[in-house]
Amino acid sequence: MYYEFKGVPQDYSEAAKWFRMAAEQGNALAQNNLGVMYEQGSGVHQDYSEAVKWYRMAADQGNTGGQFNLGWMYYNGNGVHQDHSEAAKWFRMAAEQGNTGGQNNLGVMYYDGKGVPQDYSEAAKWYRLAAEQGDAWAQYNLALMYGRGEGVPQNHTNAYILFNLAAAQGNESAAQGNESARENREIAAEKLTSDQLAEAQRLSSEWEVGDPLPLQGG
Repeated sequence: MYYEFKGVPQDYSEAAKWFRMAAEQGNALAQNNLGVMYEQGSGVHQDYSEAVKWYRMAADQGNTGGQFNLGWMYYNGNGVHQDHSEAAKWFRMAAEQGNTGGQNNLGVMYYDGKGVPQDYSEAAKWYRLAAEQGDAWAQYNLALMYGRGEGVPQNHTNAYILFNLAAAQGNESAAQGNESARENREIAAEKLTSDQLAEAQRLSSEWEVGDPLPLQGG
């Protein structure tokens, strides 16, 4: 409540105090949240090593946020030595529990061949899982693969649909990708007939999070 300014004035120091009380008693969600505060320097002095400590405690208890965040620290080398294999391990743990960030980032690892063997088909698989849950970055990344024919058959209709889904999202975390999604959507549209474009627009407008993606070929 203190962190999110709900019912009380926003006070990161007070939020950190209460997260710490819960975290020290083993609450995994509080451990992850305290890690976030140390990573961001919110209410506490920024300390990546301390963030890693709390993320690891949460991750070891199966908390997907902690697993994802610990993977991100290994990916960037913040508070730990950079280790893409270790990053992929933690992203996978989160991904297998349905964490969309973990799924998308594991897809990135397979796409780039960092910490795992490069495998476009495997990248597309993980992007798809996150995309079906509404993750805008995964929708964008999978759209690029359809546009290029990497790991999936090249299909500009599918690329348009996915770019359109990603572009439609207005949340802050997706804001950076929105403009790129809109630009790429228009590029994909130029490769479609008017009938194909109308059908792609219809399919993307009717799709809801959790439904199978409305793509040609499934």
